[in-house]
Parts: sequence; C-alpha cells; structure tokens
Amino acid sequence: MRAFAIRLPSGTAYWTVVDDELQVVEVADRFLRKLRLNQGRAESTTKSYAGSIAIFMRWCDDTGRDWRTAASDLSSFILWLKWKAADSKKAPTAIPGPGAEAVRGARRINGVLVAVRGFLSHAVTERDVPGWVLEQLYQLGDSRDLPVQAQAEDGRFRYRLKAQHRLPEAESEVDRASDEEIVAMFRACRSARDRLMVLLLSRVGLRRGQAAGLRRCDVHLLMDSAALGCRAEGAHLHIVRRQNPNEAWSKSRRTVVLPVDFLVVQAFDQYALERHEVLGTAGSDFVLVNLFRNPLGSPVTPDAVGETVESLALRAQLSRKIAPHMMRHAMASNVADSGGSLDEIQMLLGQKNPESARPYLHPSPSRLRAAVERVPSPREEF
Repeated sequence: MRAFAIRLPSGTAYWTVVDDELQVVEVADRFLRKLRLNQGRAESTTKSYAGSIAIFMRWCDDTGRDWRTAASDLSSFILWLKWKAADSKKAPTAIPGPGAEAVRGARRINGVLVAVRGFLSHAVTERDVPGWVLEQLYQLGDSRDLPVQAQAEDGRFRYRLKAQHRLPEAESEVDRASDEEIVAMFRACRSARDRLMVLLLSRVGLRRGQAAGLRRCDVHLLMDSAALGCRAEGAHLHIVRRQNPNEAWSKSRRTVVLPVDFLVVQAFDQYALERHEVLGTAGSDFVLVNLFRNPLGSPVTPDAVGETVESLALRAQLSRKIAPHMMRHAMASNVADSGGSLDEIQMLLGQKNPESARPYLHPSPSRLRAAVERVPSPREEF
C-alpha cells in the first residue's frame, strides 16, 4: 500500500491509495476525492491523508487484520506506529530494545489517527464498515470542557464526539525570526527576486504557498487602482485561493487584500527590471519565477521558497535555521510592537478568528521591560 498522485483532465490533482499491484483502493479513493473535490481541501492534505491511510492498511495486511473491523485494535496500531519503521521489511511485530528511540513522535501519530478516523467514518456512511466502528473511534463528550470561544453563544449544553485515541503532545511554539536575522538574510540575497521574496514573507506576512501562488494580476502598486476595477486604497496585494500548477495553495478560503509599504513596492520595481532582463516579455503570470535555472519563467514552488529561505540563512551565517513561517511570525510581532491591535493583526494575517492571531505574537524584550516599568512603585502612591 502506498500513496499515489492523480491528476484529472481538468488539472485538479489529488492523492489516492494504491495496493502492491498498483490498483486503486476504491473505498479510500472515494474518501480522498470527497476531501479534494467536495470539501475543497488542499492537494497536500490529500497527500498526507493518503499516506496515513496507506500506513493503516499496511498494518492491517502485515498483522492479518481486516481493515473494516481493525478499529477495535487501534491501541495496538499506535504501538506499531511508534516503534515500527516505515521502510522495515522484517516481521510485522515491533519489539523495541532497551533505550530504543521511537520511530514516530506523538504529533506524527496523532496526524495519522486523524486521517484514519476520517476515512473509517466515511466508510461507515458509505456502509462499507459496520456502524459500531464509530464507537471505537469516538466517545460521547459535551461542550463543558471546550474553551469559551468554542462554546455556543447561547450558552446551551451541547454534545460532541471526542476522539478515543490521541497521544498527549508537548506544546511547542514557533519562534519568530528576529529583525537582525531578517536583515542579515536580506543582505545575503544575490538577486532582486530573492530580496522580494524575503520582504513578502517578513513585511507582508505571506505564507510560502501564498508567495509562490501570487500572480502579477494580484499586484496593485498604484495609489489609486480604480482604473483596474479595484476599490482598495494604496499599494496592496490580493491573496486569492486558486488551483495552481506549482502546487501553491492559499490556506484562506476567502480573498484577502493586504497593504504593502514602500520597501515592498521598491522591491517589486527592482525585480521587474531583473525579470525583464532575463525573460523579456516571456514567462508566466506568476510573480516569483525561475530566473537562474531551467525551465526559465516557470513559477517557483512552495518547497523552493522554503529552500531559498534556508539557503539565505546559511549564507548569512545565522546560528539557527530559519523557516518561512518564522518570518510570518516576525511580521505579526513587529505590528504588535508598533502598537497594532489584535484585530489589525488578524486582518493582516488573513485570519478568520481573532484568537488565531495570538500564537503569532512574540513581545519584544524591550516591550516587556517597558510594561514592567510602567507599574508604579507603592511608595509613589503614599
């Protein structure tokens, strides 16, 4: 069993599960098609789910279980996930020795379980799996243990399904890239394209998929874009969710308008000159394209954005690895340090819920110091 990429005649791509004979597993394929086509989930989501479902079915085959009723043994599946290497061809049992390290962490195992629960729940609705399987996947819970933001506005009591199997995960926060690190990476750039990429991530706060999926028609750098049929004021970008050939994908379902400052506008101007020198009037409608490797003019991929950021950090001789998302965190933190409110940060990040912006806030040490010093001394009050 393994995941396999499918590209439809319309250009839409998704991932499915095939067996050792390269035959599509129909029940898994129906579930993954539903995710991609009916629910509008990203291609990368179907890739992750397909890989997880393939692991589950491989475990069922290796241990002689029927996948339709194997939900009653998910505890054994968790142990197998923790200790059995994916590329191991030995016996199906996993026997860790003293001091052995787990093959998969809690976060990865929980990700596999999410996909398996979704797959088996869909199979129940399709009547491919008996209904009692849902009892093995979920337990009946209520809304009392949910955060206040997740409870009903009318305060009424609600029942919900709670996953039976979930490993505790250690909380890990994504750190922000410091201003010094971003400046060092900017200076390490050898092209106007890379400088624009750094600013799109650190000054506009784009995700790598949004930066790779940005089209030239999304860029409005005039003070008044009414002639283009756009009512937004000042220089700005339109972040639009599209099906792109470079697998770029905007996480936000709605179109977001993000303002840009003069640094980003200047970077666009310099990049336009560089691009014209290399491609002339050729190239795709994408903003960030290949200028230094074949095929010239083709859009860069989200993975290429991450690789560029990583190479810039190495070239700048930084003491740690920098990821594109750390630069997005830096933008949100800088807005907060400059006096921006939570609703402003929410809109600049393209978040739907104001609470979703809180993990992006990393107060600077100077702001924390100033907060402490604003507290008056008790002696001053008497």
